[in-house]
Amino acid sequence: MTHGTRSQGPVADGRHTVVVGGGLAGITTALALADAGVRVTLLEGRPRLGGLAFSFQRGELTVDNGQHVYLRCCTAYRWFLDRIEGAALAPLQNRLDVPVLDVARPEGRRLGRLRRDALPVPLHLGRSLATYPHLSLADRAKVGRAALALKGLDLADPALDTQDFGSWLAAHGQSERAVEALWDLVGVATLNAVAGDASLGLAAMVFKTGLLSDPGAADIGWAHVPLGELHDRLAREALDSAGVRTEVRTRVTAVSGNVNGGWSVQVPGETLEADAVVFAVPQREAHDLLPEGALDTPERLLEIGTAPILNVHVVYDRKVLARPFFTALGSPVQWVFDRTEASGLRKGQYLALSQSAAQDEIDEPVAVLRERYLPELERLLPLTRGAEVKDFFVTRERTATFAPTPGVGRLRPGARTKASGLYLAGAWTATGWPATMESAVRSGVGAADAVLGALGRPRPHHLFEFEEAA
Repeated sequence: MTHGTRSQGPVADGRHTVVVGGGLAGITTALALADAGVRVTLLEGRPRLGGLAFSFQRGELTVDNGQHVYLRCCTAYRWFLDRIEGAALAPLQNRLDVPVLDVARPEGRRLGRLRRDALPVPLHLGRSLATYPHLSLADRAKVGRAALALKGLDLADPALDTQDFGSWLAAHGQSERAVEALWDLVGVATLNAVAGDASLGLAAMVFKTGLLSDPGAADIGWAHVPLGELHDRLAREALDSAGVRTEVRTRVTAVSGNVNGGWSVQVPGETLEADAVVFAVPQREAHDLLPEGALDTPERLLEIGTAPILNVHVVYDRKVLARPFFTALGSPVQWVFDRTEASGLRKGQYLALSQSAAQDEIDEPVAVLRERYLPELERLLPLTRGAEVKDFFVTRERTATFAPTPGVGRLRPGARTKASGLYLAGAWTATGWPATMESAVRSGVGAADAVLGALGRPRPHHLFEFEEAA
């Protein structure tokens, strides 16, 4: 087993690939190629790996920039966790169970739950929907009919991408309340958009895969340690062991074809020669690095919009929430997670509020957000009313995800470009998934597969096991 940033793995023919970008897509690409015996250099401009799923220190707290979750159906991300030996640190629920608090109802009657039984699809959610107190009897019946209509949609039909999910729901009898209390509850968190702003194609993919494919598909998993422990420390150890040369704080300034038919990658003080290059960076950065002619319509990358996520962090002097997480209705609060143990907090409780589709709030001053969210938490959680707020801060990801708007599907490129030996990866590429950790890992596998094909290397079987699992 080799360690150190410049170690080199088992190389048969000296082929070299440079991966630009050390987020989940880039890490996955590098690991997959190294596992197939390709020499890999991974370059990341930031001082750490993990892209937009990272941690930082705030006093004694280790803080995640945002709350990230995954589902049991996220087979690629689960493969990634196994590959970096981190699966035990981000366990899945035994069975889907989402506490839903409706602040508009009287205290004592606020709690509803979305959970599954060990029954086949779609009966696995039947009892939960039948007893879900936040929908009327009529709405519950109509939700069932809409779910069956969704199940019947063909995800391969490009027409789905041109329609918005909100209009489709309205046409299938879904009331504003049903959209708020069910469809957006799930959709905003997974798509980072409300139904009216989301592509029907992407929304149908989320609901068909997560809720209508397998009884356990929507069971929720999340890191019980800081994200940096997984996506930076463990990922780095896996890369080192695989023989990948990893360089952080290393920004690529230019990429150009060379006389041998390969590529020259410029970084400050060094030129790297490579047989293949993978851009695993956000779409705008990829656009700026792409050489002339690599894509027919490179400007389409700039048409892929972005959507923000705001995270509100509150540290109380005592325990105010008994559950690991909950989600809220009738309140600006969306999802609230207990991050006490993961952050290293020894006294009190640390709650993280994940606010997706946060276009209206992303630039609000902290003082304004404090005045908005602390009273909301008091309305939702009675124990906060006598508690002291020890710390209140926010983290903002203005371009957290690509915007899943109708028509975005035709803008998302595949892994291959028109330039021989140049490939793309990133959650924003054509994975069929919205901008999730799953999409990022899938894109890395797709890019690695394309590189291996071009280099005439066999695909390592273990890497593609998750495709069969899916």
